[in-house]
Amino acid sequence: MQRAAVRVLRGARTLRVLTPPARTPQVLTPPARTPQVLTPPARTLRVLTSLVRTPPVRARSATAGAPPLGLLYERHGEAADVVQLKDLEVPKLGDCDVHVKMLAAPINPADINMIQGTYPLLSPLPAVGGNEGVGEVLEVGRRVKALKPGDWVIPADAGLGTWRTHGVFPEEMLLKVPSDIPMLCAATLSVNPCTAFRLLADFESLAPGDSIIQNAANSGVGQAIIQIARASGIKTINVVRDRPDLAKLVERLMALGADHVITEEMLRKPEMKDIFKSIPRPRLALNCVGGKSTTEMLRHLQPKGTMVTYGGMAKQPVMVPVSAFIFRDVRLRGFWMTQWRKDHAQARLPPTSFLVLTVSRMESCGSSCLASSPVCVPSQ
Repeated sequence: MQRAAVRVLRGARTLRVLTPPARTPQVLTPPARTPQVLTPPARTLRVLTSLVRTPPVRARSATAGAPPLGLLYERHGEAADVVQLKDLEVPKLGDCDVHVKMLAAPINPADINMIQGTYPLLSPLPAVGGNEGVGEVLEVGRRVKALKPGDWVIPADAGLGTWRTHGVFPEEMLLKVPSDIPMLCAATLSVNPCTAFRLLADFESLAPGDSIIQNAANSGVGQAIIQIARASGIKTINVVRDRPDLAKLVERLMALGADHVITEEMLRKPEMKDIFKSIPRPRLALNCVGGKSTTEMLRHLQPKGTMVTYGGMAKQPVMVPVSAFIFRDVRLRGFWMTQWRKDHAQARLPPTSFLVLTVSRMESCGSSCLASSPVCVPSQ
């Protein structure tokens, strides 16, 4: 897997941060306290980044000196218009609170949608952006039992506000993760890899040798699906948009473990039959695009197969021929990781913490990082 490298100088140390290839922009961390972030190329929004917020939370004067910084928005709108870099107060540490120094935080499309006010989940205003990230515990309140200084933590749920340098959070809002996995992987662990894991586990009983088909295969979820499927012996047919550097993208996805990489145009060609000479038709289709891509993928599903939609990047409706329902009995489902967490918060099924630790262990055992979102690293 080819990766571009961004170096961030921190005093005498040099930290190497890997930024994801293909459709994800490069994140540059300028010196001092004002890192700059470029959001995904389709939007080419420019957002100043340096990271910190909490709802009325509490910290001690541990950040005496330079105040913590955060990317804060007081109204909804385009990120370039409403997001501001501001000093943020970190109040006194409470008994059940944890003081965290943010190490890295990604930018996902959902983060931008929340700022725009178009996402189903919105934080009370004013709010700090960012739903994912990894931080290091600096200090804990006297009643905190599961965390200690030096631990790495990630948000337990969306809406924490991770685009900050420091923050103080209740212990229950954080999950401990291993500190021996790459920082970039830890920062992007709780959304894309977890979504990929659930998509593969919850809708069809897949066994080694089975196959799945997915579009947006070079997305964060798509790359995670490739790697988890490979580790599970499941074959993947990966659909991407045509582009000038298609050969490089194909090479990179194959290096992650993809079995077949095809373009949207190839979905409609007779040559698709050649693929199914060596692997079975897929029982599961994973849709992040919508529109014609969905319709064409559906044609290649086995009878009684399932298509799961978890995104709609084309902003077009899912179109399904009536014959697919009548004669092939295909099933259409939807998935949202935030809703899954809510549904399983009190259940005895594997909780989010178990899921995160499971996927993080899969990461640490593999040669590739499951992360693919641009990541900001706060300046010290």
